[in-house]
Amino acid sequence: MPTLAPLDLDGHCMAAAFLGDVPYFALADGSLHWLDHGHKTTQLHDGLLCIAAELQGDSFVSGGEDGRIVRFRNDDSAETLAENPGKWINCIASGPQSSIAYGVGRSSFVRTSDGTIVEFAEERTVEGLAFAPKGMRIATARYNGVSLHWAAARAAALDLEWKGAHAQVTFSPDGNYVVSVMQENALHGWRLKDGKHMRMTGYPAKVRSISWSAKGKWLASSGAPAAIVWPFTGKEGPMGKAPLELGTRGDTMVTSVACHPSDDVVAIGYADGMIIAARFKDQKEGLLRRGGNGPISTMRWNKRGMQLAFGAQTGECGIIDLAG
Repeated sequence: MPTLAPLDLDGHCMAAAFLGDVPYFALADGSLHWLDHGHKTTQLHDGLLCIAAELQGDSFVSGGEDGRIVRFRNDDSAETLAENPGKWINCIASGPQSSIAYGVGRSSFVRTSDGTIVEFAEERTVEGLAFAPKGMRIATARYNGVSLHWAAARAAALDLEWKGAHAQVTFSPDGNYVVSVMQENALHGWRLKDGKHMRMTGYPAKVRSISWSAKGKWLASSGAPAAIVWPFTGKEGPMGKAPLELGTRGDTMVTSVACHPSDDVVAIGYADGMIIAARFKDQKEGLLRRGGNGPISTMRWNKRGMQLAFGAQTGECGIIDLAG
C-alpha cells in the first residue's frame, strides 16, 4: 500500500516537484519549502507568479510580482537572472542548455546560458510559454492564438490563429503538435506540418492542468468530473477519436493531472483533495489519498516514478510513496 508523508503549509501551493530525490513545494506568497533531513524554507519572491523545473533536473526558475527571475539550485543557492522593476512575470518556461523564456506584459524574452536576452513583442499580453522539444523555438500563448518564434533568428513569427483567450501552451513531445489551454472550457491544437486545427471541447469547467504521457501518445487534462485523456496517435491526432475518461466521480471535479514518467498511468487530483492513479490500458484505478480540506492544485512524480509530490490550494502538501 502507498504511504503518505504530509506537510501542512500556510498558503496556496502553486508547484510541487523534485530536484533529485528531494521534494519541493512553492507557495503563492513566494516561499519555497523542501524536505531534506527536516523541513527547510527560503523566500524566493515577494509573491510568486510562475515556476518551472529546469530540464537538467537540478534547479528551478521562477518569476514573481517583484519582477525578478530567480534560479534556485539543489545546493540551496539562489541567483537573480533578470530584473523587471515594477512589472509582473506572467509565465516562465525552461529550455535546452539552461535557457529560459519568460513573459512580461506584451513581450516574451529568451535568456540563453551566456546571459544574452532576446525580446519578442506581441500585440497582446503573453499568457503562456513553452519550448519545442528540439531546438531553440518557443510558443507564446496570447489572445486569439499562439505565436512561434526561433530564439536565435530574427525572422517573423509563425502565427497560429484561433479566436479567444489562450492561457497556456505546450508542444507534443514529438514536436508535431502545439496545444493551447483556452480561457473558455476547451483545448485547441494545431498540427504544425500543415496548420490543421484540432478542437477539444465539451469540458464543463475551465481546464487548468494538462500533462503528456511518457511517450507522448496521450494528453491528460482536468476540467471535468474525470481526467479527460486525448489520444495523439496516427496522423490526425485526437480528431475523430473519443478521449478516455479516467477516474470518473459524478460529484467532484478533477483539478490536477500528472502523467507517470515511464508508464501509461496518470495521477488524478480532485477538488476535495482525493488523489487516485489510473491506467490508460484498462482504466484500472488505485487510491493514493483519501481526501483533504481543499482542491489539489499541483502534482509531480519523481524521476523513478515511485513517489508523487502534491500540493493543495489550502496548503496541504505531501509525498505519496508507492513503495510503501
